[in-house]
Amino acid sequence: MQSFEYYTPTKVIFGKEKENEIGKVIKGYGASRVFIVYGGGSVKKSGLLERVEEALKKENIVFEEFGGVKPNPRLSHAREGVKKAIEFKADFILAVGGGSVIDTSKAIAHGSANPDFDIWDIWVKEKPLVKTNKFGVILTISAAGSEMSNSAVLTNEEIGMKQGLSTDLNRPLFAIMNPELTYTLPKYQLTNGIVDIYMHTLDRYFTHTKGNKMTDGIAEALMRNVLESGKIAYEDQTNYEAMSELMWCGSLSHNGLTGLGAETDFAPHRLGHSLSAKFDVSHGASISTVWDSWANYVYKKGPERFVQYANNVFGIEGIDEDTIKKGIESTVAFFKSIEMPTCFSELGIGVQDEESLKDITKRCFYKPNTLVGKFLPLDEEKIYDIYTAANK
Repeated sequence: MQSFEYYTPTKVIFGKEKENEIGKVIKGYGASRVFIVYGGGSVKKSGLLERVEEALKKENIVFEEFGGVKPNPRLSHAREGVKKAIEFKADFILAVGGGSVIDTSKAIAHGSANPDFDIWDIWVKEKPLVKTNKFGVILTISAAGSEMSNSAVLTNEEIGMKQGLSTDLNRPLFAIMNPELTYTLPKYQLTNGIVDIYMHTLDRYFTHTKGNKMTDGIAEALMRNVLESGKIAYEDQTNYEAMSELMWCGSLSHNGLTGLGAETDFAPHRLGHSLSAKFDVSHGASISTVWDSWANYVYKKGPERFVQYANNVFGIEGIDEDTIKKGIESTVAFFKSIEMPTCFSELGIGVQDEESLKDITKRCFYKPNTLVGKFLPLDEEKIYDIYTAANK
């Protein structure tokens, strides 16, 4: 093993009907004014929000609702949430939803604890983040892993930029996970989540760091589990075993465990973020769209890693280039088997002209004269070539 630091303070409360314990859980953190953040209203229709609020009432906890979070969470909406949380004098932010709701809640927690800062200044690191409000999660979508991760993403609509922020202050105090809450997800949300879970580990797995046998083994086991459970869940969303495996894989895939001690890449994520910012497409779909083109562009930089991936995740024998190709093709086949896109036309944005390709390429860079990724550091020319290969 290589050197690493591992910090996972989030308390996980996993199992059926665990959301009904939310009042006692929050009371244990000394909170009395809870700002509840949620998305488009499905938590109301399902009765989940009502159950949560009843549990809070039983503990004499005051609350206020803040709904309307959209996929690719918007900076403007998060700013509105900060304002309302401050006015409400919230001492706890509760996310009831998936990754976008959780990331928005993280932003509201940071903003309400730092009223003199604009949250975008925190995101672009122009203002230091040294404190945050208390916050926790009731998870309804297995996907982003934000319920245990140190990261959060916001989309600044004014400049068309989707940017992440990594800090241990992004880690929730607790995450309540009941796999049954994911049974009624639209199929497209389910499959986007499956891709996101898989890619959080895959983007950590492709590294030049050697000697991390235990970390590699955990990563490979998780990916095999997602491949198996993802196919079962795609056919039957009420299969508790499959949905519970996916939910736990989602958390482990993005809490740092599957990349301990290794230099991580995350270039496909960055390429996907650019597509999401420009076309407002789903996050998981944006990554599956570019992964094939990225893998075929970079594999010669570390062919032994791609061989190991093919051998240990898909059980493909061999050590040659044909083995590598089969591993890449097997990944793409999995995406297709759950109806996830693998090129621009399948994503629904159509073939792009040269001007558009140059625009989405530039959106990949948060700062000028930088590179994207570590496995093969990508400049504008390389990213343009990858997008061109996906532009069909």
